[in-house]
Amino acid sequence: MSKTWVRLKPYLLVTPQAIALAIFLIFPIVLIGVVSFWEFNGYSMTPAFTLANYRGIFTSEVTLRTYLNTFKFVGLVWLATLLIGYPVAFFLSFHIPKLKWQILLFLICTIPFWTSNIIRMISWLPLLGKEGLVNQLLTGAGLINQPLEFLLYSDFAVVLGMVHLYIIFMIAPIFNSLMRIDRTLITAAEDMGASGFEVFKEIILPLSAPGIAIGSIFVVTLVMGEFVTVRLMGGGQAASVGKLIQTQIGSLQYPLAAANAIVLLTITLLIVFSILRVVNIRKEL
Repeated sequence: MSKTWVRLKPYLLVTPQAIALAIFLIFPIVLIGVVSFWEFNGYSMTPAFTLANYRGIFTSEVTLRTYLNTFKFVGLVWLATLLIGYPVAFFLSFHIPKLKWQILLFLICTIPFWTSNIIRMISWLPLLGKEGLVNQLLTGAGLINQPLEFLLYSDFAVVLGMVHLYIIFMIAPIFNSLMRIDRTLITAAEDMGASGFEVFKEIILPLSAPGIAIGSIFVVTLVMGEFVTVRLMGGGQAASVGKLIQTQIGSLQYPLAAANAIVLLTITLLIVFSILRVVNIRKEL
C-alpha cells in the first residue's frame, strides 16, 4: 500500500459525509443568509444587500416581545423537564436493582413518544378545555366555582405541551450518564462516612452534569424553533419566533423570515456554545 493512499485514505473516508453535510445543512443555511439581505416591497422580493430586514427585527417592539416570549418558553420548559426528568432518571438508575428492569422501565417511559407530536397535542384538548375532564373534576369536587380558562389556549398550555413532547430528550441522556457512574465511588464515599446528600452533591451530580448538558441542548434547540405546539396549545393567544417565521413564510415575506431564522439560529448556537463551555460532554459522545 503506497504512502499516498495511506495519507489520502482518511480524507476519502470522510468525503461522503462532508458532501452530504454541505448539501443538506451548510448550503441551505448559506442560502437563507443570502435571502435575509434581499429586499421585499410587500408583494415580491428583489436580490439586493440591505440591512432593513435585520433593522426591522431589532426595532420592532412586537418582534422583540416575541423573542422574549420564546426565551420564556425555553426557560420554563428547560426547568420543568430537568426537575421532572432528573428524578425519573435517578430512580431508574439507583433504585431499580436489575439492569433488565431498568431498561424495561425506560422503554415504558418512551411509549408515549411513539405517536405523532400532533396527536399527543390534540389529546390534551378534551382534558384541559373549559368543558374538559380536569375542569369537570375540579368543579364536581367543589374546588372551583367556574372552569379554569388558563388551562388551555394559554402560555401554561404551551409550556405543558412542550414538556410533554420533549421531556424524553432530558431523561435519556441523564439516565445514560447516571448508568455510567462507577458504583464503587459511591460505596467508597459511604464507607468514609459521607451522607446521602454529600454523595449526591460531590459524586453523582458532577458526574451526571454531561447528561444534563446534552439534555439541555436538545430541549433548548427544539423549543427555540417550536411553532406547532404554540399554534395548537396557544390557540392564537401565544407567540414564538418559530410561529412568527411560519406566519411570515405564509405571507411570502421570505427575506424577513430568513432574517429571523438567522437571528434565531445565532442565538441558539450561542446558548449551545455557552453550555459546552461550562460542561465537557466529550466523554458522553
